[in-house]
Amino acid sequence: MEKQISSGDEDGSGERGLLHTWRGYSYSTTPERVLLSRPVLQAALGARHGVLLVEGGQVYSFGELPWKQNQTSSVVTEPVLEAVLSEQRVVFVAAGSAHSGVVTEDGGVHMWGENAHGQCGLSGLSVIPNPTPVAVLDSEATPPQTVKILEVACGDQHTLALSAKHEVWAWGSGCQLGLNTSTFPVWKPQKVEPLAGRHVLQVACGAAHSLALVRCLPPPQEPRKPPQDKCGQCHQLLYTMTDKEDHVIISDGHHCPLGVEQDSGETKSALEGSPEQGKQGKSSPTEPVPSMSTQIPRSPTSSTIPDSTPASESQNQVPASSQEPAEPTIEDSTEPEAPVTNGEVCVEASESCTPEPDSCRAIGGKCSPFPDEQAVKAYLKRLSDHALAEHTTKTPTIHSAQLSSDPTDPFTSDPLIPVAQSVTPMGSALNNLVVSCASAVGERVVSTYEALSLRKVIGYWVPGEGRERVEERLRLEEPMQGKKSSSLGDIREEEAELSRRLSLPGLLSQGTHALLLLHPVYRLLSPRLLRRTSRPRARAIPLSPGGIPEADAHLPSLQTEVWSWGRGQEGQLGHGDILPRLQPICVKSLNGKEVLRVAAGAHHSLALTAQSQVFSWGCNTSGQLGHMESPTTFPHLTKLSDGIRVWDIGAGQQHTLLLADGDCIQPILYYSGQQVKEVTEVTEQTEEEEQTGEYTQQPVLLPFCMNLGYVSSVCSGGRTCAALTDRNVMGFIASLHELAAAERKYYCKLSNIKSLLLQPLLKLDSLSSTLGQSTAGLLQNLIGRLSRLSQLTGQNSASLTSFLRRSRDIRGLVILDDAHLFLDTHSEYCSAVGDLLVMGGFQALVKPCHDVFGKGAEVVQRLSECSEEGLPLADILAHLFYLPIKHLHEYGRLLLKLATCYEVSSVDYQKLQDACSKYESMALHLKKRRKEAEYTLHFWKSFPGKMTDSLRKPSRRLICESSNKALTLQNAGRFSVNWFMLFNDALVHAQGMVPYKSLFSTHHVFPLATLWVEPISEENTGLYGLKVTSPEESFTLLASSPAEKAKWLRSINQAVEQALSGLGHDGIPSSTGVTQRADPPISRTASYTFYKDSRLKEATYEGRWVSGKPHGRGVVKWVDGRMYTGTFKNGLEDGFGDYIVPNKNLNSCDHYQGQWKDGKMHGFGTFRYASGEVYEGSFQDNMRHGHGMLRSGKLNSTSPSVFIGQWQYDKKSGYGVFDDITRGEKYMGMWLDDQRQGNGVVVTQFGLYYEGAFSNNKMMGTGVLLSEDDTTFEGEFSEDWTLNGKGVLTMPNGDYIEGSFSGVWGTGLKMSGSYYKPSLYDSDKEKAHALKLGRLAVHSEDKWKAVFMECWNRLGCDSPGQGQTTTAWDSIAVALTANLRQQRDSPELLSRSHHKTLESLEFIPQHVGPVTLEVYHTIRRYLVKACDTPLHPLGRLVETLVSVYRMTYVGVGANRRLLHQAVNEIKSYLSRIFQLVRFLFPDLPEEGGSLADPPKETSGSDPAGKQLESPKPGCVVSSSALLLPVLLPRLYPPLFTLYALEKEKEDDVYWECVLRLNKQPDLALLAFLGVQQKFWPVTVTVHGEKQQVLSSTKDSCFASAVETLQQISTTFTPSDKLQVIQLTFEEITQEVLALLKQDFLWSMDDLFPVFLFVVLRARIRNLGSEVSLIEDLMDPCVQHGEHGIMFTTLKACYYQIQHEKVT
Repeated sequence: MEKQISSGDEDGSGERGLLHTWRGYSYSTTPERVLLSRPVLQAALGARHGVLLVEGGQVYSFGELPWKQNQTSSVVTEPVLEAVLSEQRVVFVAAGSAHSGVVTEDGGVHMWGENAHGQCGLSGLSVIPNPTPVAVLDSEATPPQTVKILEVACGDQHTLALSAKHEVWAWGSGCQLGLNTSTFPVWKPQKVEPLAGRHVLQVACGAAHSLALVRCLPPPQEPRKPPQDKCGQCHQLLYTMTDKEDHVIISDGHHCPLGVEQDSGETKSALEGSPEQGKQGKSSPTEPVPSMSTQIPRSPTSSTIPDSTPASESQNQVPASSQEPAEPTIEDSTEPEAPVTNGEVCVEASESCTPEPDSCRAIGGKCSPFPDEQAVKAYLKRLSDHALAEHTTKTPTIHSAQLSSDPTDPFTSDPLIPVAQSVTPMGSALNNLVVSCASAVGERVVSTYEALSLRKVIGYWVPGEGRERVEERLRLEEPMQGKKSSSLGDIREEEAELSRRLSLPGLLSQGTHALLLLHPVYRLLSPRLLRRTSRPRARAIPLSPGGIPEADAHLPSLQTEVWSWGRGQEGQLGHGDILPRLQPICVKSLNGKEVLRVAAGAHHSLALTAQSQVFSWGCNTSGQLGHMESPTTFPHLTKLSDGIRVWDIGAGQQHTLLLADGDCIQPILYYSGQQVKEVTEVTEQTEEEEQTGEYTQQPVLLPFCMNLGYVSSVCSGGRTCAALTDRNVMGFIASLHELAAAERKYYCKLSNIKSLLLQPLLKLDSLSSTLGQSTAGLLQNLIGRLSRLSQLTGQNSASLTSFLRRSRDIRGLVILDDAHLFLDTHSEYCSAVGDLLVMGGFQALVKPCHDVFGKGAEVVQRLSECSEEGLPLADILAHLFYLPIKHLHEYGRLLLKLATCYEVSSVDYQKLQDACSKYESMALHLKKRRKEAEYTLHFWKSFPGKMTDSLRKPSRRLICESSNKALTLQNAGRFSVNWFMLFNDALVHAQGMVPYKSLFSTHHVFPLATLWVEPISEENTGLYGLKVTSPEESFTLLASSPAEKAKWLRSINQAVEQALSGLGHDGIPSSTGVTQRADPPISRTASYTFYKDSRLKEATYEGRWVSGKPHGRGVVKWVDGRMYTGTFKNGLEDGFGDYIVPNKNLNSCDHYQGQWKDGKMHGFGTFRYASGEVYEGSFQDNMRHGHGMLRSGKLNSTSPSVFIGQWQYDKKSGYGVFDDITRGEKYMGMWLDDQRQGNGVVVTQFGLYYEGAFSNNKMMGTGVLLSEDDTTFEGEFSEDWTLNGKGVLTMPNGDYIEGSFSGVWGTGLKMSGSYYKPSLYDSDKEKAHALKLGRLAVHSEDKWKAVFMECWNRLGCDSPGQGQTTTAWDSIAVALTANLRQQRDSPELLSRSHHKTLESLEFIPQHVGPVTLEVYHTIRRYLVKACDTPLHPLGRLVETLVSVYRMTYVGVGANRRLLHQAVNEIKSYLSRIFQLVRFLFPDLPEEGGSLADPPKETSGSDPAGKQLESPKPGCVVSSSALLLPVLLPRLYPPLFTLYALEKEKEDDVYWECVLRLNKQPDLALLAFLGVQQKFWPVTVTVHGEKQQVLSSTKDSCFASAVETLQQISTTFTPSDKLQVIQLTFEEITQEVLALLKQDFLWSMDDLFPVFLFVVLRARIRNLGSEVSLIEDLMDPCVQHGEHGIMFTTLKACYYQIQHEKVT
């Protein structure tokens, strides 16, 4: 049934996902194609079977399948479908030795096959015939949750799964699970805890070991804890220090044999040390105490590996187990027997391990067996010489090519140097020696540590990219276990290598730490080094490319680590020994190698790096590692010829399969390992034969690979190899492969430049001194950018490689989706190269290159791929560093190639086409920039004079210059020479005299951002001129021809445009390049420092410009600290601005915020003086002028005072109020030149009142003085409160003295005069006195003239009433719009209702003809809103008036004698505001005029009704009716206070009477007041029910009227108060009508007693004040109407109550 497939599919299957399998590598081998109906997506091979995943998510098995029950023979040639899985959609398959696993789309795992060791995760069955689901449950979560799995890996007896959270789960048997248990099998999947919390990318299983590829953790943010100095598990010292001549080597190369190294203090799990050893550690401090001492017998494949610390021979020797020579027996000293499973020994980790106490530390100089330091040195030397001899015989020289990938090669290549017999004694001795030296070395180490950190701070470090810890490069990346005890031989070599390396560590590793402060790694320090640090060096700039800005999300990480665990008897764990590991440990030597993929064979391991190299380690019996290096317990590179870049790996039982790029586009295959004989029948003896069979020394090319087509991935298992291939459909597959191969090649190229060229150069000590500080900084920048580019390329190449293995949908290509990232990175990099080139950096690098690479510098030649012969080295270097531009062309070419595989109309085609054009145009743009840089460099070489130094800047590029005399200065002197140079950031004008052409005496730099150029028409002059304007100069340039003129005009304009767009020479081109405008804008934002302008000399302006002048918003900063922020107009401050002037003496600053005009303070503003004074008000020409308020001092300071009033030219002049808070006096009157002059009033807090004349700031002339008790003096004054001259003194009782007086008021007065005592009937005299108050005060019309004047000015009038109404409305509109715009910038200033008010004010009340009632109401509503917002001129006026009124009449000003003036002031406000209103609405009738009747025709519908209406009282226009509702509520508190003070005595009498009469019940009171019986209520409604009025009833009669009258206190304006009285009358009438049940008319005799009753019951406290206020301010037109009568009634009641006699 499977065979029934439509022909269409047949075609498809013939193209993609073809699977070929083969064995061995002989020439006769031909791969077989596995025939399937659908393309294979993934294949997995076990020891003798395989599993395939095909399109559509189905799974097939083939090979030996002994677990299938119904199969006739267990060997299946044709793949069989696993029908059980047909319901599921499988996304991943894996095969172990004899079991298989798959992962479905929803993250579920299915397993089948051999299950004796629990490797299928299902308990109770030894064989599982068909795929069965395995539950992976996270039991820590509550409730337990199913873990979603991404992929699985299968070994011999175990299975690992990688979850969607990137954690590892394991099940099966053996220590290769990494689980903390000794009971096997583990049936239930469990989490591998040591890897929890890390980001695992991939897992792989060998026969009995496991590998995980883990993303590095980002460097810790918090300060590190001081590192421990002992291993948390085996308690060896972690650091050893060796003193050697003038160096100290500090090593932390300790790797615990027992398990995971502790990251922090807590111990995850380890083997327990035995108690005896603890004691022994205390008794003999000469040796560090090992907690597990085992000698390991040789396995056939590995050399002897000494234990990490020599055991004291007498103890703990474990005899070798003779039965299993290949497997080490490891015994835990606390458990007599290790559990044996399956004939293999596994070690159990005990949980309860704690680090041993410090007493185990072996430290102390005294216990050294050597007599003195000399002897130590001699001994060391002997040792090292001996070992060195050994070493040189064994290790080949360092290959320079390998430095790039593995800088540690020279050390790791053969750590097993010393001969076996010297191991133990030498080891002990060494440990003793280390210990004994530790104390001696101590002090030196401290100073050298400091030196190292200092050197690193000062020195010129360039970190590379990414997150890998740079320090790894500083150290041998994983010295062998036991190296400390065995190979002292390397010390000299290490010293040499390390001193080289120290000169610039970590440069090219992927680290972000610019300052690599001390990390416990190999440290090597010398006094020479200390001396060197004292030289000044280039600044260290932390060049962390800090990972890619989050496009990283799409890109694979290159910062990875490989972790391994399980059996290690063949060295397959890579830790340099053959001990097993119970828990995952990081393979240190692969750190920083950018591993992308790991693979595990039966007993060997592979790691594939981003640089397309393969590291291999483990069993090498059949050459499967692809190299013959030893020991095989460490990762080494497989031997491949140059130019072979591997990108996929497979590992079988005894072979390795590599998929690589060669010279052609098609991928090639390499095989390394066992040759497989073609044997017809499979027998036991085959195995034996194969053990002795032939094998490869290094990988060999498989000859048939070219016939397979395009291989997309490979896999191996058992002795079989498999390759998935695609046929090249329409060139698409080939183009994809070509793109990926090109990127891999490019990355290797960049890595080589870093490792072969830059690393050696940077190790040169003299580098920074040779280059000089600035060039060194530029080189540093270049290297940082190169690292960034390299990292991006590496990530992209890894992404493309995985892209080939996976989907082929080009929508996932990062190079398309994040093209900007690649373009920006290349652009930044090219800028860095150009900057270095322009400054002659490549020339400067020539000498260091010769020093490092010899005279020919072949390395540079080879890397640069430069075809031209005989070029100077500087040019070759430049060519080399500009190679990335070529690669951009390559991107363009390959994307175009891919595009041709699509329909032209398709989206993908469009996308590829766009990207291609972007890369192409960027490549062209960068080429252009390279040319500019070269042109500039050439120019500087030939440029005369000293100016080069000041003008030559890294980012500055020359655009054109006038050495050909094509451009001259108009009106230049006869002998002067002018030379113009246009750079990308400035126009430079150099001048000199004719005889000395080479010496230009002066030059001036005009920054382009503030340069305006325009052509001058040639009609009249016949000259080809250009007018150039800069902020402080403008001059004319003459060109020699129209072509020259056009060229310069275009060049300058383009350069200005670029400078303004902020691109400078980094300009990223637009994809077309045509969109640039011809001329830069006249208006622009730029920064400039003035050098001539007297007012702005040396000040810096930053902001908007128009044609050479600051115009718009900007900031000016002067050198003396002054600063202006605000708007400018034509180069001067104009509009709103903020100005700060520091005041050195007071250590504070003056601060002005407000309006400016023509560079001066003008308009409203606030000035906060450094002295603490604050002025708010009007300014003119930098002076206080107009209305303003000055506050001096705080209330608690020495002399607080407030002045509010009129200013002229910085002085108080005109009417003003001065509140002297210290003396408790308030002056209200006229001023002149800051002095009181003219009429005025003074009140004091003690109740004194003076009104009269002032002169020279004193009371001088005629005046009136009253004291609190009404004693009055009227006469002449000479000083403040000093009487001098004629006058009349009147006593409170009316007696008075006439005569001449002298003396200060309140002290004894001298007088001569006559004393009068008026008779009772002669009371006219006293009345006359009372009337005179206010006569000598300032007339209310003369007060606050400046405030009203400012309002008129705001309306565009020069004096009140003079001007155009239309202009006024325009001014209002402008004010509102400007204010609205300002609020839009800072919306928090406005409430929402305020906003609405502003919007409604935009409609001006329009009307034609006379004002009708309707229009009148519209105007009234408009005025209410206008006065509501200070943004409207009228609102501003009202706000100011309210504040001056309160300033006058609050506090000391609350003096009853001021009531009259306060009332008059309000009346004067009304009339003056009314004048303004009539100016805005000219048709409004004048005060007292009546409104027009509404036009007749509008009321056609109801003519009769309209005719009948009589004119209402509201139809008369009065200022009080219109404006009091707006004004009075705001002025009410101070005004009412004055009334209350004035009426105090009367109100007290009235109140006493009210309280007395209110004690009576209702009926008694009605009777007492003489209310007629018929008006007495019979029933009253209380709480909704009627009640009879009894003699005891109280506060119930006329209750509604009483309530109404009480509201009089809650209203403000007289009209509102009168309305309340009217309502009260109506309520009384209602109640009486209800009683009488008939109409009747009130007579005053009837009404008055009833009303009196209501007034008494209303209990209004300040009724007298209310009555006076209504009387003073009520509308004159109401006085004789109904309201007038009602008011008179209320007033009568008030007097009646005062004089009521209770009988």
